[in-house]
Order: sequence, then structure tokens, then C-alpha cells
Amino acid sequence: MKKGFDNAKYVKIQSKKIKERFGLFDKLYLEVGGKLFDDSHASRVLPGFKSDAKISMFKELKDDLEIIYCINANDIERNKTRAEYGITYDTEILKLINKSKEMGFSVNSVVITLYKNQLSVDKFIKKLNRNGIKTYIHTFTKGYPTDVDTIVSEEGYGANPYVETTKPLILVNAPGPGSGKLATCLSQVYHENLRGVNAGYAKFETFPVWNLPLKHPVNIAYEAATADLKDVNMIDPFHLEAYGETAVNYNRDVEMFPVLKSILHKATGKDIYKSPTDMGVNMIGFCITDNDVVEEASKKEVVRRYYNEQNSYKLGLSDQDNVEKVKLLMNELNIDETYLDVIKPALDKKAEKNSPAIALRINNKKIITGRQTDILTPASSVVLNAIKYLSKIPDDINLLSPKVLEPMLSVKKEIYNGNKITLPEVLTALSICSATNPMIEKALSCLSKLKDCEAHATYIVDNGDKKTLKGLKINLTCESEYLQSDNFFE
Repeated sequence: MKKGFDNAKYVKIQSKKIKERFGLFDKLYLEVGGKLFDDSHASRVLPGFKSDAKISMFKELKDDLEIIYCINANDIERNKTRAEYGITYDTEILKLINKSKEMGFSVNSVVITLYKNQLSVDKFIKKLNRNGIKTYIHTFTKGYPTDVDTIVSEEGYGANPYVETTKPLILVNAPGPGSGKLATCLSQVYHENLRGVNAGYAKFETFPVWNLPLKHPVNIAYEAATADLKDVNMIDPFHLEAYGETAVNYNRDVEMFPVLKSILHKATGKDIYKSPTDMGVNMIGFCITDNDVVEEASKKEVVRRYYNEQNSYKLGLSDQDNVEKVKLLMNELNIDETYLDVIKPALDKKAEKNSPAIALRINNKKIITGRQTDILTPASSVVLNAIKYLSKIPDDINLLSPKVLEPMLSVKKEIYNGNKITLPEVLTALSICSATNPMIEKALSCLSKLKDCEAHATYIVDNGDKKTLKGLKINLTCESEYLQSDNFFE
């Protein structure tokens, strides 16, 4: 895969920029948008960006920082789920805490925002406390968002408990949007300044990229990724007025800036920022090395988002508006679904064999297909075919003989009423057989070569196969069709 981004440069200049910013204060509360770990969107639209780039950059500052995680009580109550992992936000918080601690970061606490005595939230708080994790409860801020005098008072932020912090840099992160990161930061800035601490706020949001054109494919890909949030990129009018410089931001930050500026002024007694762009510390736009590569990658991501939104609509998880918005973004880029060259081969394979199928492009050279068989799901078939091709094993040789697969399927039918061997089951069987079969061992060693490959399915891939394909870092899109008529009820 061609690279269009200098990851080493990014880690270097981004950490320097953050050091400069927290050097202005005794304490800096840095709102970290997006994913702290495994930023897969950035790695897809900026080839060369490593998905762990953010956390690698913060390793440079590890001795000076601690982390606060936020979660909206309403998201706990309704079991809100991260679509890419299929896990709830409360479970994701626990994973983030464990991963942070494993990497040697200091985790301060979890702040539960918009708390309303929900029973499920109380249970979650008990779970955190029993695992030695401090928790703080924030309710709705009185006066928010227009009554600044009330917001910045004992009745507003003053009603929130103060989170005891000791490091000069405090990262405030969350499992997803709407978790209360900004409110937590501002509440802390208020409390710190009451205590005579020169505390400030800044925002580390990767997208949109402020120093790229408004309609650059990278920024359009961000709009596609946040279709459900109704975000719209726009020129920052405050930045243009203050500096005569064009900068890109998004509607929520621009709309809220006058209020945010007033809150910060009342809490700290001074004006630090003239625009929402000023609040940011994002240096990612300075690390693009090949614009053509980045533009192509971003266009592909918009098409992926289009299919994702179609699937979400079919599954009842989103509105038709989201699909239409991403379709309009594709029109702006003068592309359509065929921009992903795996789509037609998948549809052709389905028509040829009258069977659900998946097409997978390998190393930008060859497209491999796999279809549903009497024993295997399409995902199982295509991955087996791909690793056979990569390890130069003839097509007529079975990596797994029917003698291995048929007993597996028999047990599955009897216990789980399953009728196909799924991809995770195939990989487990391969792993066991590789202990005595060098050919299978060689084929398994090629799994890592599937990273960043493009794949398209002619049906909505079920969660087991989908998670495994994503675990292999394959970029998967799906037609909005159920594999079987009864899938709706599963």
C-alpha cells in the first residue's frame, strides 16, 4: 500500500505542540476527540498513519499526564453500542481503562455525566468502585448553554464535585461522542481557578483537518463518518476575522464558540482564544506527504461509509437521512459505489453461482472470491482462498479436509442449530491442524498480509464473521441484503 502520511513526523510535532500548549498553564485539560487507541478511520484516510499514533505520541508525555474518562449516564441506560466492536459503552470504558494502565498511563477516574439516579448507572458505578476505579457524578449543568453567569457559579459547575488531579496535563476522553468531555473539562477549569490554579482548556480533535481545504476528500470523509451526528464542515468565521486566515472547523464548535469563550473568560478572567480553531492543537495536516494517495484513500472511505449507512438503515439503527447525506458527499467527489473495485466481482460471483459471495482484493494485484458452500460461510471461503493464493498452495488442495469440517458442522447443528462453519471457527481449526501440518502453518502466516485489503460482501455479514474480518484489518463493505430471510429475527 502506498503511503501518503509521515507518522514519525506526526508523533514528533504533535507532542511538541501539546507541550507548548500546556506550558501556558499550571494545568491543561485536553479534550481528546475520537479514539485514543486504534484510530482506524485516520489510518484508512491517511495511509501511513498508524492506528496507535495518538497513544504513541502521548507516551512522550506520559510522566506529565493522567486520564479522565467520561460516559453519559443515558448511554449506559440504553446500552449504547460501539458499532465497529459490537460492545456497549460501559464495557468499552473498562477496556480503555485496562489498556491505559497496561501501557503505564495513570488513570485518574471516570466521570458519569447527566446522571439522573438511573438504576443501571448505579450498578455500573458499584462495578467501577469494586475494581478500584474512582467515580464522580455530574448532573445537568444549570443554565447551560446560554446563562453563562449561572453556568460559571456555585449553582452551575460548582454543583459538580471537583476531580482531584495532580499532573499538569489531564486527558479527557470517552468511548464516543456526546459523553460530556467538554462539560467535564470546563467544570474542572472552574474548580481549579477557584483554588488559585492557572488551569486552561484545549481540544485535540483529529478531524476535520483545519489547514486542508473545506472540500478536501479527507474532510468530506469526516462528514461521512459523522453522518449520524449531523456534523457539517464549515469555514471558521472567527478565525478568518481574527487572522485573515481560512481554517476549517465544524458546525458544533463554531456555533458554541461565543458561549465557550464567555465561559472560559468568566472562569479564568482572561481570553486565550480568538476562534474555535485556536483551541485545537491538531498538527495532522502538516504530515501529509502524498496528497494524491490521501485523496484516493479518503474517497474510498466515503464509499465505505455509504454502505455502512445503508446497512444501518436496513437494520433499523439509523435514518434514511444519513444514507442520503453520504450519497450527496459522494456526488460532491464525483464518485459512486463502483469506486471500490471489489464490488462488481462480488456481485458477478453471486450471479454466477447463485450463492452469497465475498470479493477480496489482495496487494492491489488480484481479486479473490469466495462463496457460500454446503459447509462454509462466504467469509470462511474467501479467507481460505486468499491465504492459499498468498502461500502458493494449489487451488485444488483443501487446507481443511471434509473429515475435519463435517464433524464440526454436525456438532454445531446439534447444539447451536448452526448450518455453516464460520470464519472464527475455521481459523481455530486451522490453528489446531497447523501443529502437525507445515502447509497449514505456512498458510496461516499469510493472514497478516490481508491487512488493509478491500472486501465486499453481497449480504450483511453476521457479527461473528464481521468481527473476525475486522480483526484481520480488512476493509469490509456489504450490500444491504440479509443472508437468509429469517436473519431479521436473529
